[in-house]
Amino acid sequence: MPYTPSGFFCDRLIRERERRDGEGSLNKPLRFNGQDFNVLRQECLQRKSLFEDDSFPATVESLGFKELGHKSNKVKNIVWKRPKEICENPQFIVGGASRTDICQGDLGDCWLLAAIACLTLNEKLLYRVVPQEQSFSEGYGGIFHFQFWRYGDWVDVVIDDRIPTFNNQLVFTKSAERNEFWSALLEKAYAKLHGSYEALKGGNTTEAMEDFTGGVTEFYEMKEAPKELYKIMKKALERGSLMGCSIDSLVPARFETRTVTGLVKGHAYSVTAVEECKPSQHKESKVRLVRLRNPWGQVEWNGPWSDNSKEWATLSKSEKDKLQHQSAEDGEFWMSFEDFKKNYTKIEICNLTPDALEDDKIHKWTVSVNEGRWVRGCSAGGCRNYPDTFWTNPQYRLRLLEEDDDPEDNEVGCTFVVALMQKNRRKERKMGANLFTIGFAIYEMHGNKQHMQKDFFLFNSSKARCKSYINLREVTQRFRLSPGEYVIVPSTYEPHQEGEFILRVFSEKRNTSEEIENRIEADHPVDMEITANELKNVLNRVITKHKDLNTEGFSLESCRSMIALMDMDGTGRLNLQEFRHLWNKIKQWQGIFKHYDADQSGSINSYEMRNAVNDAGFRLNNQLYDIITMRYANENMNIDFDSFISCLVRLEAMFRAFQAFDQDGDGTIRLSVLE
Repeated sequence: MPYTPSGFFCDRLIRERERRDGEGSLNKPLRFNGQDFNVLRQECLQRKSLFEDDSFPATVESLGFKELGHKSNKVKNIVWKRPKEICENPQFIVGGASRTDICQGDLGDCWLLAAIACLTLNEKLLYRVVPQEQSFSEGYGGIFHFQFWRYGDWVDVVIDDRIPTFNNQLVFTKSAERNEFWSALLEKAYAKLHGSYEALKGGNTTEAMEDFTGGVTEFYEMKEAPKELYKIMKKALERGSLMGCSIDSLVPARFETRTVTGLVKGHAYSVTAVEECKPSQHKESKVRLVRLRNPWGQVEWNGPWSDNSKEWATLSKSEKDKLQHQSAEDGEFWMSFEDFKKNYTKIEICNLTPDALEDDKIHKWTVSVNEGRWVRGCSAGGCRNYPDTFWTNPQYRLRLLEEDDDPEDNEVGCTFVVALMQKNRRKERKMGANLFTIGFAIYEMHGNKQHMQKDFFLFNSSKARCKSYINLREVTQRFRLSPGEYVIVPSTYEPHQEGEFILRVFSEKRNTSEEIENRIEADHPVDMEITANELKNVLNRVITKHKDLNTEGFSLESCRSMIALMDMDGTGRLNLQEFRHLWNKIKQWQGIFKHYDADQSGSINSYEMRNAVNDAGFRLNNQLYDIITMRYANENMNIDFDSFISCLVRLEAMFRAFQAFDQDGDGTIRLSVLE
């Protein structure tokens, strides 16, 4: 694949999209639900009416489906109001957007609010998600918009400003300033993106961080954290990375429980600063500090270096000013790095992509993006525990081209992060969808551009793999491997689980990744013409002699299809030469079918169909295998002899027809309506 100056290497779909004037890019985001903010606002201003969003109405459906659904008592007294009905002089942003503008309401979305708090630390990132020049005065039409990264695209989400209230108070996110509404409206837009407010209940801070930036997140468990964690955190904040942390709650029933030190278990915090200071009594050593924020806007750490602790008396005024020390119950507090490591169990760092970082001094990543899907019975092969189907999963070739500039610990190689994200599971939660358990494995290969077959995985062990399969939206891991060619195989843990995903590879130096697809070709599609009834009699007379095929024979309709598909001159018959060719093919295909019907059940499973089609001389890509499975397999994902022959006849005819039109042999044809 070609090298582009921006450092992006994307799959064909995304390249095509970028050629179309950058649709889905930051400068030209996709319009969510087809709604154009400027057009809709102009219409409201001309009509002198306030916008009402029919696609996310002020009804129970937008609140939720279970705990906030029709049968819930919680929603009975909720009234949707516009800010001008809630207070006098409402403002979009008061005195700049800051961390204190985000206080959690009655929704379990602290993960989202912790990410918003991180976002306020970087104005450039914030105002990309929260477009400026929105207000309740000039040009006000009751309409606002926000922008999110969604599976490789930036989307612009339009909302009206009716917000859920109870006793004239905001039910969900609110600002410490009663007349400020940007954070509540941002939460509403994010809820619309996922179908309802309730869909936002429970999650990882990383999910929202990535949706605000298009970045990729790395997890560190404190008990396994690298010795240079402080340096990693410091460097990450300098790069503009977003950072969150939490304390695991061992008892799920007591989710979000306060400890005696003022910290809350099972709750998401933002890391907002990492600094060193030099207390007066410390002659030489400096003290490392971490600043954190509780999204509640209250409830703080009460140990050493907390707001009113004695440690602050040991610092000079200039040191205090540098740390912006304040004694206020605002949810933000300092603690020593050692206490931070002792009390928190995990930290999440969202690394930003090149389009988020314009400053040349800031470290940039090279990014490859590939979209794919697992299709039941065809390309949903499960993990390596299922060797008969694992090889059918989508495969992506990764080429690592350059070694790192500054290898750590004198190790050479290419550092890269693989991120596998499953799509749309939160939005589909109301239909009972849960997150799949997903993961990936990486194998070394050499110059093979074809989909790797079963034997390859039986006789080659993986070079690297994700630490574990897990039911998160995204699984990520950092690796260092020698320059070369590899194949990444993303999968669900169990086979037959159907879903879409996006696979991204982030590296410090150049890399390319692309889906490995077999070239679509046939070994020898040659030209092919007996009436349908005669064909049926001949074929079935022979088939009845083969008891092992367990078939009722070909129907008249199947034989008509064979003739229709192979009758290129429009006579409605097969001539002797064409019939002989068809007959030889059916005999050859019968041998292939028997080979894969090892238990003589009279059918083969849809995964083996890939091999059978390949043995018959056809090289197809994943999309075509998916279509074959959907068209010819039964509910048990099996394909009987009749369907098998019908499928291969169709393929044979299609290749023959294409070859007839492709006079110059360049692999493309132009057809009229009649043709």
